[in-house]
Amino acid sequence: MILHAATALLPEGWTKDVRIVVENGRIASISSGVAAEGVALGCLLPAPVNLHSHTFQRAIAGLTEARTAGQDSFWTWRALMYRFLGRLSPEDVQAIAAQAMVEMAESGFAGLAEFHYLHHPVEGGTYADPAEMSGRIAEAARETGLGLTHLPVIYEQGGVDGQALAGGQLRFGSAPDIYAQVFEGAGKALAGLTDATLGVAPHSLRAVSRATLDRVAAMTKGPIHIHIAEQVAEVTEVQAAWGARPVEWAVANLPLDARWCMIHATQMTPAETALLAQTGAVAGLCPVTEANLGDGIFDGPGWLAAGGAFGVGTDSNVRISLAEELCSLEYSQRLKLKARAVMADHRSSGRLLWEEAAKGGAQAAGRGSGRIEVGQWADLLALDTGNLRLVGLSGDALLDAFIFAGRDSLVTDLWSAGRHIVKDGRHIARDTIAERFRTTMRRLRDAL
Repeated sequence: MILHAATALLPEGWTKDVRIVVENGRIASISSGVAAEGVALGCLLPAPVNLHSHTFQRAIAGLTEARTAGQDSFWTWRALMYRFLGRLSPEDVQAIAAQAMVEMAESGFAGLAEFHYLHHPVEGGTYADPAEMSGRIAEAARETGLGLTHLPVIYEQGGVDGQALAGGQLRFGSAPDIYAQVFEGAGKALAGLTDATLGVAPHSLRAVSRATLDRVAAMTKGPIHIHIAEQVAEVTEVQAAWGARPVEWAVANLPLDARWCMIHATQMTPAETALLAQTGAVAGLCPVTEANLGDGIFDGPGWLAAGGAFGVGTDSNVRISLAEELCSLEYSQRLKLKARAVMADHRSSGRLLWEEAAKGGAQAAGRGSGRIEVGQWADLLALDTGNLRLVGLSGDALLDAFIFAGRDSLVTDLWSAGRHIVKDGRHIARDTIAERFRTTMRRLRDAL
């Protein structure tokens, strides 16, 4: 496959008349200043990875916005989510995951790191294949062509005090021996995907014991993701039990390095921000969900000043939009600091956000992508430079206009490991997957 872009964002910067040759899903060669050949494109970008998602939550998007008695919070949202869990079959999960992946691809994500904790049947125990649900996520990735980093989650207790799981939590609770079966089965489920990666995800410091943290981290040489310091109540609970705030404890006690992705980290002191950034771990930011749940605001300037890596994810999938995640990240900083262009350096806000999210997301996913360079997976995105919102723009201004003034529909084409899965703004399997999702949602919402 040969692509030719009038302009492309390469590691060295914006470059004109770029020819990219793709072989076996990877970028085989890059030439610039050359005549048009192959598929003609206006603007070509490295397509980021969605580094944090619970795809099944796409099914409850928009259903939790009414206020309950008293002060509504993350914890009241979680109660509804647990109630919904009691109705999902493996077939439902696949249908919902595939629809979420279609929407992710159309918004510009070429890969997904799925933080997957819905493992078991409603009635308890395990499926005949303990990794049945992981298999459904893998099948949704195969259907949609989206690159997948699968992160089976271990969740073994209801709090730092070791309380037993109850209610909706029972579907994703696993003792370490059961988790080992899920992990092994997930590896088999991914075997048929050419560019899939398997990692692990201890859910949070609240949900696993210290012994389990050590055991699970040793199970893989791949990515390790964990929720960290998302809510004030979580910080208070961990500090009371272990004598340290979550990030403070993690930096002192876990072997943090570039394989780790610390999800949210919205509750950090300046000292914790600097210490965590220096470990090389990626900050997994989900600004739309963090705003929706009232989590708090990540310290963007402090993180960048300490040399920290970050990426973005769609988490609860309440609204799937790559541009909006990046825009919300910058706007939250502006509101907090009463300033503009906070996430910018010699690059504009849009370009910094894009390049750093693409690089950090690829690192967090253990995926060889995030940059348009030889040897990387061909995770590529084309923008419609003829659209009225982009017409006449070039360089950083293209990204600024897309992120802050554009629409997802400006993404005309997307390749994931060379698979051309979005054409003319539409996912190639959109209609079939949407019809199955529609049928599934009618039944589920009638039941709710």
